[in-house]
Amino acid sequence: MYYIEVRHEGLGKYRYIKGNDKYVVEQKAAAQRQQWDDMWDRRQAIENVRNERITKQYGIQSKKEEAKQRSEAATEALQALDGVLEHTIGVNDVIDWEMIKDRSPFPEQEPTQARLEKISNSPKATDFSPIFGFLDFLFKSRKANKVAKAEYAYKAAFTDWQAKKAKAEENNNSIRASYAAAMKEWEQRKQLFEVNQVATHQALDELKARYLTKDAEAIREYCDMVLARSQYPDYFPQQYDLEYRPESNTLIIEYVMPHIGILPTLKDVTYVQSKDTFKESHLTDSQLNKIYDKLLYDITLRTIHEIFEADAIAAIDVVVFNGWVHFISPATGKEVNSCILSIHTTRQEFTDINLRHVESKVCFKTLKGVGSSKLHSLTPIAPILQMDKNDKRFITSYNVEEILEDSTNVAMMDWKDFEQLVREVFDKEFAAGGGEVKVTQSSRDGGVDAVIFDPDPIRGGKIVVQAKRYNNTVGVSSVRDLYGTVMNEGANKGILITTSDYGPDAYTFAKDKPITLLNGGHLLHLLAKHGYTARIRLGEANKNAR
Repeated sequence: MYYIEVRHEGLGKYRYIKGNDKYVVEQKAAAQRQQWDDMWDRRQAIENVRNERITKQYGIQSKKEEAKQRSEAATEALQALDGVLEHTIGVNDVIDWEMIKDRSPFPEQEPTQARLEKISNSPKATDFSPIFGFLDFLFKSRKANKVAKAEYAYKAAFTDWQAKKAKAEENNNSIRASYAAAMKEWEQRKQLFEVNQVATHQALDELKARYLTKDAEAIREYCDMVLARSQYPDYFPQQYDLEYRPESNTLIIEYVMPHIGILPTLKDVTYVQSKDTFKESHLTDSQLNKIYDKLLYDITLRTIHEIFEADAIAAIDVVVFNGWVHFISPATGKEVNSCILSIHTTRQEFTDINLRHVESKVCFKTLKGVGSSKLHSLTPIAPILQMDKNDKRFITSYNVEEILEDSTNVAMMDWKDFEQLVREVFDKEFAAGGGEVKVTQSSRDGGVDAVIFDPDPIRGGKIVVQAKRYNNTVGVSSVRDLYGTVMNEGANKGILITTSDYGPDAYTFAKDKPITLLNGGHLLHLLAKHGYTARIRLGEANKNAR
């Protein structure tokens, strides 16, 4: 009888095949193996198909989930844009001086010493004591030989132990030295961190003290901190420049607005299974333009709100916000920096607004804000009031050296010469358009200093000009006088120009009337435009007037 054991590990099968004929048994065994192999192959094929289906189904589901997540992210991004103004309503913008102090512990963990090598106990001679047998007592040489071998083994073990001990001690000393050095450096860094932390706290305390005394620069720094804490999407520029004018309690904000090109346009994403592709749906141009315009109005109102709300010492009566956009002009391909909206508002008129329920564009227009009806057109406008600190010729502080040699301080000119200078510069300004400037008799009482006849059919007409060589803030009474003169003269417009600046009441009064207020910065711009070299130093003029 012949026996052959046949096994198949994959199927987990086995059987004994027996027979009287060796070759028949072998053939049956071969047939059985083939049968099981075929069975295994079919099973594997079925499993592979099933796995492919599972994998494909999992891939489809995964892509559907990805599309869902992208759609949700797109919705959140658009909602964030829509909620820019609403976001600020639930935020207290007043700076908590103690809360902003960094009291976090030193962030680095204290170094830990590496594990020292354990030094074993030294070998003992008794551990090597020989064991004597009966023959060792009969033959002394045999005993002596065992004793010698034991002593040699002990000495060898002791010498080896000493070497290992020395090496371990050397390693341990190195570990201790490295740990001590690391600990010293860590303590130095920790001490420096704590010293800097204390210094920062002291600096904040000093800034707070200066702020509470209404120091002008401290107020500007405080407002900078307020706007820096304002949370916007990461891709927003959040760049701005501030100037605080203590004489009129006015804060001027030059704010860089996001360009429409950086806004998200994705609305939702779907997975098209038949094409194994993602289909994206984007905002239309009109939808994007509408969102963009609202966003700019929202940013404007939000920024003004944050400043007024954070003003804990009532140092700011007026906020002037100029919104600028940096972009590449499609006409010239060059970089352009345009002011596209500007607004001048007082604390009283702004705090009367309930931001929860306003439409930002309507609110902006109600506050007499200036800007194109379609902000996305990026149409440039003239700011209502612009910062002067970038013009190095306009200096309001004492003991500042003259920047231009052989230049005249306009603020110290004779008042008659000043009025004549204003007439001349307007004559040059309007001459290119065919305008004519008629000079009136010089007077020091605030009457009409010049009359301009501008032939332009749209913006032209009769314009009366008054010039004020003032070193102090021009009050609202001068603006009222000019308005009365415009009415009496039957003029289309009035221009009041001064070497100094105007109070908040003056700007408020002129805002909805045909009156243009030009301060010292505007005057310097006109003079430079027409080739005059001049400077304005109010501090020097005030000093000499004493």
